[in-house]
Amino acid sequence: MLLYTLRRILYAVPIALAVSLVCFMLVHIAPGDPIDAILPPDASAETVALVRKDYGLDKPLPVQFGLWLAHVVQGDFGRSIANRRLVADELVSAASKTFILATTAASLGFVIGCILGGLAGAFRGTLIDRAAVSFAVGGVSVPHYWLGMVLVIIFSVTLGWLPSMSAGPGDWAWDWLHIRHLILPAITLSVIPAGLVTRTVRGVVVEILSQDFMTTLRGKGLRRLMLTVHVMKNAAPTALAVMGLQLGYLMGGSILVETVFAWPGTGMMLNQAIFQRDIPVLQGTTLVLAMIFVALNLLVDLIQTALDPRMRRT
Repeated sequence: MLLYTLRRILYAVPIALAVSLVCFMLVHIAPGDPIDAILPPDASAETVALVRKDYGLDKPLPVQFGLWLAHVVQGDFGRSIANRRLVADELVSAASKTFILATTAASLGFVIGCILGGLAGAFRGTLIDRAAVSFAVGGVSVPHYWLGMVLVIIFSVTLGWLPSMSAGPGDWAWDWLHIRHLILPAITLSVIPAGLVTRTVRGVVVEILSQDFMTTLRGKGLRRLMLTVHVMKNAAPTALAVMGLQLGYLMGGSILVETVFAWPGTGMMLNQAIFQRDIPVLQGTTLVLAMIFVALNLLVDLIQTALDPRMRRT
């Protein structure tokens, strides 16, 4: 297992380098000049040249990439063009908020998906199965931002039960004052993962129940509870793989939801940086989210292998 883990980590290194290059180049090939965001239109050529040199934008792209990567590996993402703050400090605060939202939504989606998928597979062809499948199809079809606005209208505007904006006052804490701000965006983000896990678990459970070893276990008089344990143990690696990918998507793909709920995470940070053409923020945020996705894939792969050693590559 240790050798397999080291090999998987080594495989991740070139992927991380490729991702860093893509993150750097995508920002630079986009139209527009970031200097326009911090200087007035009537700025002199000397001022423009001085600011461009200060941000290192006067050097060739390969040199810029090398200098940027050298600083990145030390945890230095530069300063924001818009507000001159350290990007690393802003990233820590924003990423922690997104992590709270994404892990809550992923956990909620995983639990709901496993329960509904397990019930649908165990009672295939019944009303329970049809209801779970309908939920799964609806979950993966409903746009995040639309569902978020509907929930705001119902629970914030009409009923007044939950707040519709921000993550709460001050630093985050797991108390009701802050959790009530988390409920609506977490539910909004959890619907698609719940639908995907429901469909995945249902398919795996149906397949497992039709295999010969399950017939043998039934023939030996094994109780339903123990049969369920065997089924879910065999379904766990597939469900974890889906959920690991979804957690990565939620970390990097919650821009619209965070904007709808004014949640101060990386999604909202990216949204603001795009309009401000803030290259250091765009590069740093995109790279961190991409690295999180790579790390989650690696972690899920290792967990799958621990649960099912047959999946280990030789």
